[in-house]
Amino acid sequence: MTRSPNDRSNRSEHRPSLIPPSDAPVPPSPHATPRPERKVDTDEVKALVDALVAQCGAGPSTPQYEPIRDMVLSSLKLATDGRDMGELKLMSTTLKELRYAYNVFAQYPSSQKVTIFGSARTPPEHPDYTTCVNFSRMMADEGWGVITGAGDGIMKAGHEGPGKDSSFGLSIRLPFETNANTVIKGDSKLVTFRYFFTRKLMFVSQCDAVVCFPGGFGTQDETFESLTLTQTGKGAMLPIVFLEGPGGDYWHDWDHYVRKNLLTKKFISHEDLNLYYIARDPSDAVQHILRFYRNYHSARYVKDDLVIRVKRALKESDVAKLNKEFSLLLRGGSIVQRAPYDAETDFRELPRIAFTHTRRNIGLIRRLIDRINDFEPA
Repeated sequence: MTRSPNDRSNRSEHRPSLIPPSDAPVPPSPHATPRPERKVDTDEVKALVDALVAQCGAGPSTPQYEPIRDMVLSSLKLATDGRDMGELKLMSTTLKELRYAYNVFAQYPSSQKVTIFGSARTPPEHPDYTTCVNFSRMMADEGWGVITGAGDGIMKAGHEGPGKDSSFGLSIRLPFETNANTVIKGDSKLVTFRYFFTRKLMFVSQCDAVVCFPGGFGTQDETFESLTLTQTGKGAMLPIVFLEGPGGDYWHDWDHYVRKNLLTKKFISHEDLNLYYIARDPSDAVQHILRFYRNYHSARYVKDDLVIRVKRALKESDVAKLNKEFSLLLRGGSIVQRAPYDAETDFRELPRIAFTHTRRNIGLIRRLIDRINDFEPA
């Protein structure tokens, strides 16, 4: 699974931050039990933390220093916050799970990955299972890794196609389902989670595309979360594809529900329909995903400017077409091609398309990327 230097191997900038705001003080409640003075807020403790962080290899001159220092200080504040053991264990386990999972994926930074969602109850003889095997094999042939929930059904089919070498598993501890299928079991790329929310974070933060097969509550939850993160701009813009076996009507009925009950009742906007694509067959799904990255590379915000990195510059006449077709996205000014902003450190060799974004109509951004990919490079 190798890629060119222009590929999105560094995820530090093009992934929107999921970290909450700074550690702002919580306003006191008149009913709260008084708690001891927090020694963490003293200069003496802060100096000890600074020295400890530096001694562990993240000195003040390193980019890791400030976030690690903040995590240590936040953890120490729990000593007097009065949290019960269940809450403390949840926070501790969350940090451990995320640290371990990020370390696993950090060993494979150069491969693009597709996350596959679908039912654990789909039997091997079902058309959806066969379709998933074929799709995942085709993606592996294109050099992509495949991430699934590591269980049976569609998850096992997603691993069966590419085989163990190109498979990543994000398992969840459940009392009534197998922790890991026979393809990924025992592999170093298998991560087992206690919490659904940490598992789902890794599903969406480590992939470059999402493909959903028919499934139950869990699959619907993962599908709508992927759509919500993209719709709100909290997740990276990526292709979200719906796929099933020949003759299936699952996604046709789902789309009908969305249009009838969400779109017509104005719970979503028409451009939000751009956020997903119902594929005809595995080959169509593969081509849709690859086309998304035909020229588009990645995106990030620099203050209020949306910066879209492309692999090859566009003709100025095509940039003019973008200005005409997507003026609704502009808070002011125009869409321009330009060099990297000073704040950008990644992929500085790539051309940029940038504009001051309204921070609205995110579904239209998806259509903008399609148009960028439509054009022949300059």
